[in-house]
Amino acid sequence: MAVKIRLKRMGSKKAPFYRVVVADSRSPRDGRFIEEIGTYNPIAKPAQVSLQEDKALEWMLKGAKPSDTVRNLFSDAGLMEKLHNEKTSK
Repeated sequence: MAVKIRLKRMGSKKAPFYRVVVADSRSPRDGRFIEEIGTYNPIAKPAQVSLQEDKALEWMLKGAKPSDTVRNLFSDAGLMEKLHNEKTSK
């Protein structure tokens, strides 16, 4: 089973709000997911991102691949650097 970390769209029309979820890559965008690990609100100025960093790192160490947008959010939060440091220290 290929696991992805991606965004699940919530909110109303023209007012998107996203949840960062861990899901099977075969499930639909807004369908079933394994675990919710954060939120992303692009409408707020500046955009609001809240993440459970420990869970995100745990899933990526297990092999979950973030989508392109989630990878950018993680990079801005410093998670990709932490992941790199975790992998090289082993």
